[in-house]
Parts: sequence; structure tokens; C-alpha cells
Amino acid sequence: MAAVPGEAVVAGEKLQKVLARTGLGSRREMERWIEEGRVEVEGKRASLGDRVTERDRISIDGKLLEPAPAEQTRCILYHKPTGEVCSRKDPQGRRTVFERLPKLKSGRWISIGRLDFNTSGLLLFTTDGELANALMHPSANIEREYMVRVMGAVDEDVLARLLEGVMLDDGVARFSDIQDGGGDGINHWYYVVLMEGRNREVRRLWESQGLTVSRLKRVRYGNVFIPSKVKQGQWAEMDPKEVKGLYQLARLEPKKIKRNTIKEKEVMERQFGKRKGPVPTAPGRRSPRKPGKK
Repeated sequence: MAAVPGEAVVAGEKLQKVLARTGLGSRREMERWIEEGRVEVEGKRASLGDRVTERDRISIDGKLLEPAPAEQTRCILYHKPTGEVCSRKDPQGRRTVFERLPKLKSGRWISIGRLDFNTSGLLLFTTDGELANALMHPSANIEREYMVRVMGAVDEDVLARLLEGVMLDDGVARFSDIQDGGGDGINHWYYVVLMEGRNREVRRLWESQGLTVSRLKRVRYGNVFIPSKVKQGQWAEMDPKEVKGLYQLARLEPKKIKRNTIKEKEVMERQFGKRKGPVPTAPGRRSPRKPGKK
């Protein structure tokens, strides 16, 4: 937009927007931090309305912030194997999900939700912390679909209770949908959908019925399914349409999308080129449903 004659052009971007993009919290939370005096810019206490550039040094509670992320967004999906943790560093020295992701020249990858150590499947990452926070907020009501293998006898009464709601330690929880995935003997596959992301919620729901989860894999987050070509330990760049879909789910205005580099494209081609053979799926897997359909 052209500047109005006689009006000063203000450089930079609003401080709370930059802070939100780092993944520290929502814009409103960042505004509170600024009002509480927790934020400094170039060694001086920040005020609401301050604007910053990439060259400005920003501190939170006296700790220097990492370089501010670029305004352009990147989003990737990752097929997490079991045996990896979702933290950046692990005191026990276990592998983390961040170790296999492409390196960034600016900003950092922020995980949209988590999966526990023994759960595999779809994880989404973005460089936009505001997007990540909005998608993870309970009010977003975003569907998460899991493929689960259950050990034990499951009858219609059990399924009805899991759909109606079960009282857990942290409140009532339930599946919004359960689909039979087939199987023989004491092991049976199901596809279940949750509308929230509480810790170990899928496992705890089945355990509340005296059943054991022997395998758990997330196959969908919102509108994003895990592609068959992306095997465990591999990542893939999300296309612009998928990224815009995430912003729509988060009820945010889409940001410009940063393209991956030629080197990263070559890495993707190499990792997919090594794959051979069909994707292992649970018995009786039906065609993917559109979110919300039952």
C-alpha cells in the first residue's frame, strides 16, 4: 500500500506478532507479557505498539530470544517411528523427532501437537508458532484419527461407552467415531477419532475398559492424512493448498509460503526413491473418510 503524503512510514512488524510466531504463545498472551514488563527490545522495556525488525535483539525475562522467524511460513509432515521423543533434547539420550527434519537458516521447527514414545504416525511441523498454538488450542476442535490394535474382548457395550464418554483422571473423554478395522483372535484393529490431544488419551480410554493397546499410529490430523509414500523416519513438504487448509482450520489469515530449497527437494526425492513395496496397513482398512463423515 502506498504511503500517505506527509505520513511517516513505520518500519518493522508489531512485537506481539513476532513473539507469537516463535511459538511462545498466542498474540494475546504475548500482549500480556509485554504489559507485565517481561519483554525487552535492545535492552529497554517494550511497550504495546512497538515494532521490531530482524536486526533487533529481543529478550524475554532477561533471556535473549532466538532470531525472529521469517514472515514466510513453512509446514512439513513427518512420519514418526516408535522410539522417538517429541522434545528437542532428551535427558536419557533418546532420539528426538527434530533430528531428521531439514535444517533451517532462520527460525525453528515447531511441533503441532505431540505423540508419545511408543506411538508412531503423523506429526506436523511449522515455522509459524501462532499457527501451531491456534491448531493445538482446545477450542479448535480438530479431529485426530488413529489406527489402534487392541488386545482383549471388545463388545458393543464397550464401544458404546467409549463413544458416550468415560471418566478419566483429567475429566470425561470419548471417541467421536470408532470404525472396525478387522483382525483375528484377541488382537483387533480399530480406527478412532478424537477432538482433542490429551496425554495418552487413546490408550487410557481403551485401558479404562480393561483392554490393552498393543499398537497405536496417528493417521490423520484435521484434513491432513499421512501419505503412503512417506515411511517411518521420513518427512515431506506440505503443498500450498494443504498449508492454506491448516490456516483455515486455525481461523487465521494465511501467510506467504516459503518454498523448500533445491537441496531439500533432492533429499525428498532420494528418501522416496529408496522406498519399495506396498504400505503396511491394518486388516480391513477402508478408504480414507473425509473429516467429519461417519
